[in-house]
Amino acid sequence: MAKALTAFLLVAALSLMSQAQAQSIEIMPGGSRPTSKGAAQTFIGPVSIAPLFGTKDQTRITVGRVTFEPGARAAWHTHPAGQILIVTDGTGWVQQWGGKKGEMKAGDVVWIPPGVKHWHGATRTDAMTHIAIQETVDGRNVDWMEAVSDEQFGG
Repeated sequence: MAKALTAFLLVAALSLMSQAQAQSIEIMPGGSRPTSKGAAQTFIGPVSIAPLFGTKDQTRITVGRVTFEPGARAAWHTHPAGQILIVTDGTGWVQQWGGKKGEMKAGDVVWIPPGVKHWHGATRTDAMTHIAIQETVDGRNVDWMEAVSDEQFGG
């Protein structure tokens, strides 16, 4: 009985060790993920998107660095688990459906609650870059809607 218990414990310990070894720190070098242009269906104006971190088995979080040239913005959209924006450069605007535009500048952190219809982007005259952090729920992290009109953007 003692030999069987010892064998069982050895197998369990080896299994735990192999699982622990399978999980390790991963360094993702800057520039190792290609930057893309924002799709015309979801962005108005020149926007570049640099994915920083995509979903993995261990997390549902996705992170990207998004740069909006002056006048560029995202279409109206929502996020099933909300979104955090960390403005790293420039000046931009964010607006909730039915609300007033808010100005955001480098160093600002913006929380957008789950399901809140909104848009964000640069101002008319300044570019803006932010880090966007959101969770994936049921295979999606964003639900895109209609474009932000020039009137909505400038009004």
